[in-house]
Amino acid sequence: MSRTPFTALGRLFDAVLFDLLTALLDSWTLWNRVAESDESGGKWRAAYLRRTYQQGRYRPYEVLVAEAATEVGLTSALAQWLAARYQELKPWPEVPEVLPALRRAGLRLGVVTNCSEALGRTAVACTGFDFDVVVTAERAGYYKPDRRPYEQALAELGLVASRCLFVAGSAYDLFGASKVGLPTYWHDRIGMKPPPNTPAPLAHHRTLSALLNVVRGQAAE
Repeated sequence: MSRTPFTALGRLFDAVLFDLLTALLDSWTLWNRVAESDESGGKWRAAYLRRTYQQGRYRPYEVLVAEAATEVGLTSALAQWLAARYQELKPWPEVPEVLPALRRAGLRLGVVTNCSEALGRTAVACTGFDFDVVVTAERAGYYKPDRRPYEQALAELGLVASRCLFVAGSAYDLFGASKVGLPTYWHDRIGMKPPPNTPAPLAHHRTLSALLNVVRGQAAE
């Protein structure tokens, strides 16, 4: 990662919005631990992502998580066990460096997450960072990729979509961000296979290390 400071001069964006549970936090590991295997956790998480993608209007997050567990042959009680362990979520290794660097550059930072209000607060605390805006699916009344959670965050920042970069943690966020015209950096940590006809992101990387360069309009490997 480049450690060269950058200024607002020539900056492409005024704010960065993040998906929380995959772009900033390693929630994959926690799901796998609760499911007691990487294979079961992966299937459970994939079923959950499909459900939120299709859901639209908010239903309790824990209900969707429980339904996804049942769908793949696991006990619905896993949803309660997962919620009870949310404080174990850890940020990706580069997050403690990247977020302060963006803030020092004068960017406003926020979160748009498919989560309940209570679990969203717990997950945000795990990042160790104070965001300008946090919009949960419960507060917006809809799950991403419905356009309303993204639009609510933009309204609270007072910005148009073209001046805000969205950092997606899964391919499903590319659909929602595209609907509102948000340029997107896909932090594809696990090498997810995208659904058919997934909109192309502005940048696609396996870590957040290239994010600073993308914000300042420089090419990054």
